[in-house]
This record gives sequence, C-alpha cells and structure tokens, in this order.
Amino acid sequence: MHVSIKTGLAMMLAASLAACGNPPASQSATDAPDTSAAEATRFTVIYGNTEIGALEITPTDTGYGVEFEYRNNGRGPTISESVTLDAAGLPTSWTIDGASTFGNPIDESFEFEDDQASWSDATGSDAALIDGEAFYVPQDGSPYWLAIAARALMDSEDGALNAIPGGALQLNEIEQLSVSDGSHERTVTSYALTGTSLEPTYILMHDRAFFGLVTPGFAILETGFEAEDERLRGIAAAYGAARLENIQARTAHDYGTPVRIRNVRVFDPASQALGAPVSVVIEGDRIAAIDALDVPTRSGEVEIDGAGGSLLPGMFEMHGHMGEADALLNIAAGVTSVRDMGNNNEVLSALIERIEGGELAGPRVFRSGFIEGQSPFSANNGILVASQEEAVAAVDTYADTGDYIQIKIYNSMNPDWVPAMIERAHERGLRVAGHVPAFTNADTMIAAGYDEMTHINQVMLGWVLEEGEDTRELLRLTALRRLPALDLQSEPVQNTINAMAARGVAIDPTLAIHEALLLSRNGELTPGAVDYIDHMPVEEQRSARSAWADIANAEDDANYRGAFDQILATISMMREAGIFLVPGTDLGGSFAYHRELELYQRTGMTAPEILAWASQGMAAYLGVDDELGTIAPGMLADFYLVPGDPTQDLREIKTISMVASDGVIYFPTEIYPEFGIRPFTEVPNVTAAQ
Repeated sequence: MHVSIKTGLAMMLAASLAACGNPPASQSATDAPDTSAAEATRFTVIYGNTEIGALEITPTDTGYGVEFEYRNNGRGPTISESVTLDAAGLPTSWTIDGASTFGNPIDESFEFEDDQASWSDATGSDAALIDGEAFYVPQDGSPYWLAIAARALMDSEDGALNAIPGGALQLNEIEQLSVSDGSHERTVTSYALTGTSLEPTYILMHDRAFFGLVTPGFAILETGFEAEDERLRGIAAAYGAARLENIQARTAHDYGTPVRIRNVRVFDPASQALGAPVSVVIEGDRIAAIDALDVPTRSGEVEIDGAGGSLLPGMFEMHGHMGEADALLNIAAGVTSVRDMGNNNEVLSALIERIEGGELAGPRVFRSGFIEGQSPFSANNGILVASQEEAVAAVDTYADTGDYIQIKIYNSMNPDWVPAMIERAHERGLRVAGHVPAFTNADTMIAAGYDEMTHINQVMLGWVLEEGEDTRELLRLTALRRLPALDLQSEPVQNTINAMAARGVAIDPTLAIHEALLLSRNGELTPGAVDYIDHMPVEEQRSARSAWADIANAEDDANYRGAFDQILATISMMREAGIFLVPGTDLGGSFAYHRELELYQRTGMTAPEILAWASQGMAAYLGVDDELGTIAPGMLADFYLVPGDPTQDLREIKTISMVASDGVIYFPTEIYPEFGIRPFTEVPNVTAAQ
C-alpha cells in the first residue's frame, strides 16, 4: 500500500495541509483581494522527481475556482473547489467536491453569515457562533488554501488566527530565496504554517502570490519552475531538520554518566513474563547491570524512579517509510527499530546519518531496496527499471552499498523478471519481499522464491481476482469487498497457505492499515484511534472520523466489514500453519503500531506473546538478537517504561513514560507538545548525580 504518518501523499496534501478562513462579522462578500505580484494559475505536483499532477486556479470576481488532481502509485485525489472571499480576503463560502485518494467521495461546504459559521464534511455537520476572526480548516481542501490562509495571516496583527473547528493557525516567515525558471530569477519568501496538524507546512510566496509548497519528498511549484524541485525539497528538509534538531537538543537526555532506572519490573521475552522489581543500569549505549532493589545508587549515577512500572525491550516497526517526524514519534512510542520498506534513497540516507550522528532522534533503521517497474502507475521511489537487465542491476546497486537487508518488489514490476531478480538477490545475500506484481498472483511469487509477502491483501487478491484485472490501480484495495464470499477452506486458499508454510515464506500483513481502509466510516471514530485520538491535533481528530473507501450503500458497508473478518481469519490460519508473521503498519508506526499489535490479539495471540514477538522475535528475524530485543547486561540500551502492566492489558503500551534509545533517555511527555499532542503520563522523577 505504501502510506506514511497520515495516509500518504494524498493526506499530506489534502488533509494535514488543510486550513481556510471566514471573515469577521463586520465584513461582507464583495471583491477578491488584490495581490501585489502576479499569481500563476497553474502549479505542478512533483513526487520523486516525477510530475504526477497539477493544481489549477481560476480567479473569479469574488474568489477562485480550483482544480486539483494527481496520480502516484495508481491513486490520488481529484478535487474541485469554489471559494468566495470578502474584501479582506477571508472566505465567506466554500464548496469542495471530488474523491479522496482511496475513493471516499468529497462533499464539503462552509458558509459564514451574521457571525454564524456552518460546515459539513466527511465527519458530519456542525455550526458555531464566531466571536472575532477565525479560520475554518477544511478537511479535504486542495493545497491552494495555503495562498488564501497565508494572505489572511499576513494581514493579522501577529500572524495568528483562531481556527474552526479547533486550534489556531500561525504563520512565521523563515527566509527569502532566489528561484529561476531558466530565463528569469524571482525572489520568494518561505514560511512555516503551524497550528492544526502534527507538523509545520513549508510554503513559498512571491510577495502575496502563491508560489508553492515544499517537503523533503514532494513539491507543488508554479509551472515553469519544475527544475527547482530538488533544490527546494532540500531546503525543506533542512527546515525540518533544524526544527527537529532543536527538539532533540531540548528533549534528549544524554547524562554523560551511568543512569539507574530504579524499581522496575523487566519483561523477559523468553518467559513472556515480568520479573520482580529491580534496578537497570545504563552505561553509555549498553545495559551495564540489573541490580536488586537494595543495591544503592552509586556516586555519579543519575537515578530515574520507575515507580514499579514495566520495563520492556524496544519494539520493531517492520513496515515503515521513514521521515524525520516519524523518527521522533516512533521513539516516543517505544519503537526503537524500524524496517524501512521503500523510500527516496538519498533522503533516507541523510536521515539515517543525522540519527546516527545524534543530531536527530530516531530508531535504528533496517533498509529495504525498493525496485519498481516503469509504467503509468509507478510508485516514484527507490529505483525504477524498464528491463530485466535493469532490474537485476538494481539488485546489485543495493547489494553493493552494504546498507540493505533485502529488496522489495513493487506493483508495476514485470513478473517475468522476478525470478532473475530473486536469484541475484539471494546470491548477494539479500532477502526478497514485495507486493504481487500486476497480472500474476501470490502463488507464482512464492514459487519464484519470495522470502516474505508484503500486505495480506496482496496474497488474498489472488483468490478473488479475475484474469487480466489490474492491481496497479485502486482495485487492489476495492476488490477486497469480494472476500466475504470466499471459502477459506477452499483448495486455492489452502494451497497458498500450505506453499508458504512449506517454503518458509513469512508475511507482513499490515493489519492496522487494512482496518483503517475497511472499517473507517464517515462520521464515526475509526476503532484504531479510540484510545488516543482526544490527545491529538484537530486535523488528526477529523481524519479519524473519515472513511477511506467509497462506502456507497449498506451492501458495501457489509462487504468491507466482512472483508476484515476474513483477513483476521486468514491470518489466524496462517499462524496455525506455522507461517511467520511480521508486525508493521505502513502508517508511520507510532500510535498506529500500538494498534497493529493490539489487533493480533484477534488472531489468537496473547498480550505477553505479542510483546515478546514485537521485540525479541523481530530482533531474531533480522539477525540482531545478540544486541537487541532483550533487557540484559551487555545488550544495547533500547527499552521503554510504562506505568501499568501490558502483559495483562496490552493497551498499557500506549501510555509510555520513558524511552531509552541507544542509551539516550527520552520522556514522551516532553516530546508530544512539540507536535500539538496532549501527553499521556507524567515525567518520572529524576535525581541528578551527586
């Protein structure tokens, strides 16, 4: 599937980068605002150095019409907007129509009149009496809200405005930049917009005219300036790194002296149980000792009061697509190791270098070399290939670096090339994981030599698709509604499961993302977010009450719900057959990873079994269990502290009070406010060295 901390590029553009406005009561709709620099009407969407769509603006007498569409990895949003502005440039009405990345229909509207704001979106309808100026934050607007919001925030007294339905927007100027279309140079100003989502949005304005937005992985730029993409994305990466380096400097506690975590019960993956209260001592990046409670704190040690809580080995998120914010949020969630399943290789290399250099907080990263076939539906990550020779050469490229543990094969790969890729990968000491390429099935990939299947839907589609159906598009997700009619005891199902078991083929099911796809409904809180969503910024809260798929009627509702039941039953059968399961989210990890683990209880696994599997089990699977996965003297100091007992109630892992990563101490309660998240616990008592 390939989705990041929200739900991929689509959510980044159409949700977490969403905010718009309403006027104060004294203003009325008249003319659209002037801009002192001419504003373009077309902007190019660029991802992975590839143009994937466009944002088109049509000025009207009273506002704008907007068309926004892109396609990456066979999917993307289609959005049409009409916005009316008052004389001050604040919206008085807004309509948004279209479809989201995964097909959920968009029918959103906003109206402001006589101090009364009313709106309707995927979460339902609401209204509020507005006192003073405030911005409505649309749930599914195009990125052009940035231009409207930026101008309104420029005109506010302090670059800030209250937001509807909650939060506040803040615009901060960063610097001026020179850009060129090859013939003419222009000066633009970069800004950070914050307030309603987890991270800042970095936008570029030419005076008061919109020029674009930039992130480390993608950009939307005024058409004609596409050649500036890579440079500007690098600048965005530097902005994000500077912010996170600042957070790291304030929240990473490297005491430079031994640290004693007193009065904790250590979880032992071998016995799957908590031990008696002890003290765990860290020296440098290693666990130096586990002492009885009556051993006093030594001179020069820092003592952290564990208050009788549970100390557990750091967890492994086995399906990540790492970004800088993901890195820090995973640490705060007790995820101290991540297997990256495909990325912009240069961006990820730079991130790993910063983590290993101590500039940024982040987990240990185990890399997969992403290889995709060239097609109109390609995912623009890793290495794209157009022949078997190029595909095999890509394997060698990854093997030659020595930085990768496996390759990952993706949807547009020609199935005929896969055996040669697998042979070369195994010759070079790399494992092979992947999607099932279009126009083949899991049985063929298993026979070809896959070591691990990626996503449970990729396996199950082979049991319900008709010959010739194209899984490079949304069909690889929407066809899951056929699953309720499938007999799981049928010969095709059993043959696949038996083949996986016989050949030792593992599976990375990504349960949490399938739950979100199949069980999220407009206006209802998605089950996976129940325990934490009220702590999150407003945009996260609204997203958690929105469907992903197009649930058009009661039959669709029943079929999608039934599909998730079939997925759980299939994973239970696989587990019983001895197939090795691998926990990963494809959702950025962090809170989604906690839910991923929780869902495995519905496949027959117990809480202690899951805790051992997510730590020592994955360390062994990756071949690093000599240093990770267990809390014992000599092991690397990667672990986390929770006040409660997660062996009795797995949900306790959602309330983490302390994390050690490579011996550095973090308190999530200090980190979460940096992302607009209300903390879950208190900071443990720390006694400085004497």
